[in-house]
Amino acid sequence: MKRLFLTLLCASLTATTALCAATDGEVAARRTALDIAGAFTNDGFKLRDGYWAGSFEPGKAKLLQVNLYAGNQYYFTLGATPAAKKVRVTVYDETGKPVATEDYQDTSVASVGFSPDNSGVFFVKVEVVDGAASDYCLVYSYK
Repeated sequence: MKRLFLTLLCASLTATTALCAATDGEVAARRTALDIAGAFTNDGFKLRDGYWAGSFEPGKAKLLQVNLYAGNQYYFTLGATPAAKKVRVTVYDETGKPVATEDYQDTSVASVGFSPDNSGVFFVKVEVVDGAASDYCLVYSYK
């Protein structure tokens, strides 16, 4: 009986967590990111279904871990709500060294592209450089 109760409790908590809806700000930030990332699909890039969203503020960057493969090209595109006047995306290799990237910057949106020399773990840092706290969404494309 106790085991059944714990199983049901865990299942309900998992279901509740999965049903959390995105905020209006996160939806707006995702729309901004997809507007830019959509242009890469014209060049043969495939847009990943997954994305990262949340809120961030100046001086408190978010760091995300990704596994990337040598031979592929990647573009990470960050969209934010208008409160963030300038945002930045930086990619680091597994040792913490910044990776050389092709950068695109506009108001509340930034994108970086690169091709890793080696497969492995990389870290993507997203941050507000100028402006106030805002919601963000990071999407990525590959080919």
